[in-house]
Amino acid sequence: MPALVLLGAQWGDEGKGKATDLLGGSVDYVVRYQGGNNAGHTVVVGDQKYALHLLPSGILSPGCTPVIGNGVVVDPSVLFSELNGLNERGVDTSKLLISGNAHIITPYNVTVDKVTERFLGKRKIGTTGRGIGPTYADKINRVGIRVQDLYDESILTQKVEAALDVKNQMLTKLYNRRAIAVDQVVEELLGYADKLAPYVADTVLVLNQALEQDKVVLFEGGQGTLLDIDHGTYPFVTSSNPTAGGACTGAGVGPTKISRVIGILKAYTTRVGSGPFPTELFDEDGEALRRIGGERGVTTGRDRRCGWFDAVIARYATRVNGLTDFFLTKLDVLTGWEQIPVCVAYEIDGKRVEELPYSQTDFHHAKPIYETLPGWSEDITKAKSFTDLPKNAQAYVKALEEMSGAPISAIGVGPGRDETIEVNSFL
Repeated sequence: MPALVLLGAQWGDEGKGKATDLLGGSVDYVVRYQGGNNAGHTVVVGDQKYALHLLPSGILSPGCTPVIGNGVVVDPSVLFSELNGLNERGVDTSKLLISGNAHIITPYNVTVDKVTERFLGKRKIGTTGRGIGPTYADKINRVGIRVQDLYDESILTQKVEAALDVKNQMLTKLYNRRAIAVDQVVEELLGYADKLAPYVADTVLVLNQALEQDKVVLFEGGQGTLLDIDHGTYPFVTSSNPTAGGACTGAGVGPTKISRVIGILKAYTTRVGSGPFPTELFDEDGEALRRIGGERGVTTGRDRRCGWFDAVIARYATRVNGLTDFFLTKLDVLTGWEQIPVCVAYEIDGKRVEELPYSQTDFHHAKPIYETLPGWSEDITKAKSFTDLPKNAQAYVKALEEMSGAPISAIGVGPGRDETIEVNSFL
């Protein structure tokens, strides 16, 4: 069976973990193809809540093989912390595979990330400070450290020396920090080699062979479409490609193998970090969305900025990802509002704009144009079918589907694994 891609259609935090977990029982492999421990997924299984940062959500599905692809950047300390935490809770993590071509987040990458953000001051990007951006920069500059390098001490030492030649100059002369010793970094990284060894594999070969054998492979993106380094709200973006095309390069599977691309949409909009956000709310409604929705970053612990649903962004996500359908999450959070505004277009310099402007300046000045839809007060968390939803909730979903440009195949009506309505054969 061809592969499926599941990704965020907004600024991240849309509920990808729940969607991946729901599909986990139906797929053979779940693959993280980009990002690192700057992404966070919350998965609720029964009365248990799991917060995953680096590991694929499929690790919670017993019959599934979780894979960390070559496009991911890996912090070994975070990886083993997560694995140990899951093992202590009785989760079998032995099937995990990690690409030997994935890049390692080194201690100096974390240091550079933190000091650079502080140096930028009010111009800061709002990174998580976990070394993600500097690691991707090293990758592009061809001074990065890959997982496979841990098994050749000579190569590892040469690469660390090359990276620190420049970084130590910057740390000491620009940021007034102490230089980082090459030997210390090499020793720390080599300390992970034996622990990593059981998981390291040629994941490109494994995944392509799996597809040839009619196995089902699900590619799971971190962050969201509007945080894509090429297609997001640059420069307030992540350092990789969470859009659908990133699955091909980040896992080594050709685009002809992918038959379905599922976008995760929250029933309203949130984002973490700096950058433009046309529908952001600074009033009681925004605070209510934050409180009811539990809008706090899984990885960062920061409060998420909250706003009404933005159909312009949803249409953009449909276009750049080639989305085949949507999973709409957190519809239950909107219960209780008499009227629910939805952004259908922007006003920019006095003109109505229906699509996302390519100009950064225009997007910064975009003002939302709203249409208001009637709300509902009934509890929807027990709904098992679309017709169980209140009429106004049904109308809201249908309106979002029409505005977004792709069918909505599933609806989240609560945080639990079983609190999902399947509309169009999502599973």
